[in-house]
Amino acid sequence: MNRFLAVVVHEYKKVVLKWSFLVGTLLLPVLAGVFAFVPAIIFSLKGEPTRIALIDRSGSVAPRLKDNLSADKMAERARKAAADAAVDITPSQDEQLKRTSAQLVESFIFTDVDPAGRSLEDIRSDLTSRITADEFDAYLIIPPDVNDTAAVYEFRSRKGADFITNDSLRDALNSAVRSQRLAEANISEERLAAIGKSVVMDAKGLDDRGGEKDTTGLMIASFVIGLMIYITLAIYGQAIMGAVVEEKETRISEILFSSARPFTLLFGKLVGVGLAGLTQLAIWIVSAAALLAFLALQTDLSQLVGAVPEISLLMIFYFLIYFLIGYFIYASIFALIGSVVTSLQEGGQFAFPPVMLLLVAFYFSLAVIRDPNSTLSFWVSIAPFFAPITMPIRIMAETPPFWQIALSIGINVLAIAGLVWLASRVYRVGMLMYGKRATIPEIWKWIRYA
Repeated sequence: MNRFLAVVVHEYKKVVLKWSFLVGTLLLPVLAGVFAFVPAIIFSLKGEPTRIALIDRSGSVAPRLKDNLSADKMAERARKAAADAAVDITPSQDEQLKRTSAQLVESFIFTDVDPAGRSLEDIRSDLTSRITADEFDAYLIIPPDVNDTAAVYEFRSRKGADFITNDSLRDALNSAVRSQRLAEANISEERLAAIGKSVVMDAKGLDDRGGEKDTTGLMIASFVIGLMIYITLAIYGQAIMGAVVEEKETRISEILFSSARPFTLLFGKLVGVGLAGLTQLAIWIVSAAALLAFLALQTDLSQLVGAVPEISLLMIFYFLIYFLIGYFIYASIFALIGSVVTSLQEGGQFAFPPVMLLLVAFYFSLAVIRDPNSTLSFWVSIAPFFAPITMPIRIMAETPPFWQIALSIGINVLAIAGLVWLASRVYRVGMLMYGKRATIPEIWKWIRYA
């Protein structure tokens, strides 16, 4: 037991005290924050306004277009879109919406240009030369007949990649032309909007007690949990393989085998690196909780709490159990691969199949989210290789009967016992083999006679 604990402590320190562990552990929360906040900050930066030469050959669309690009109208359209999507806007979100609309309004500077009876080709040539001379940034030519559905509204800009400005202008132009067409047809725009208003559909799921639950928050939380388990198992499974290959290349295993049994060394290595993985996973969970707490201070707390699914202590216990199950299953496979190969590069090639199994399990989790009580969800949540990812997601979506969880744990524990035994047999002989790649018949002999 003392030798086993010594191996565990050594492997744990070897992983945790590396600078790569610290960087990797801290990098994920930082990247999450970067992807969450930096794009919003970048898009909120105020750029140079777009100077647009406006030629309204119809004589009626330009005033409506400018009105649609006012701060009040843009904010009103955003509120309408939220209402059609059955999304409630909080006062703080409404203020942010007004500020964003005001910034977009400042992105446009219109200058009316009189066509003065010139041909369309002459107008294009004149405006293009004025854009080249930096008098304008873009031009918009509105055709004379707005009821002509085949007419082309020509917009040319040297800021063609500015999709935010282009989309805002396109929406405002569509609204202006539609309003003018309705006015010429003597149709009330308000009446038409009321007729075409989308229905409000209150879609929520039901739990096993008949209570309501938010499915959007469930999908997001399930995806995040599945992704964290997938990343952690892939990282630390390959870390085990790297440690085994390193010992084999440096021939340290010959010294280690003289002081401890191969099974003790292998199992201690699995436990030590697994504890390091739990340490990193705990740091990531605490970081996620801190991020949620920060978001709670920035937005309406009731909406944030409603979007986060209920997670009990029993669920956390199950997540821990299945993380350990998944780790020991895949770490055993990677340890077996490390015992067989002769270099880390070669091990990377053989690591592809277990990584693909992890990826397939992650894809199966999407089917589990859709229908946690289906036959497919039952089988993939008890099957070895898949259960470590799919069962935690199934438990969060709709906790299955306890006998299914117990069956899943029992089958996977038996799979772990078999894989660890198999890996230790290969590890015992493979670590002392140098110079050539082991063949399948040789590996079978190691398993049978080691």
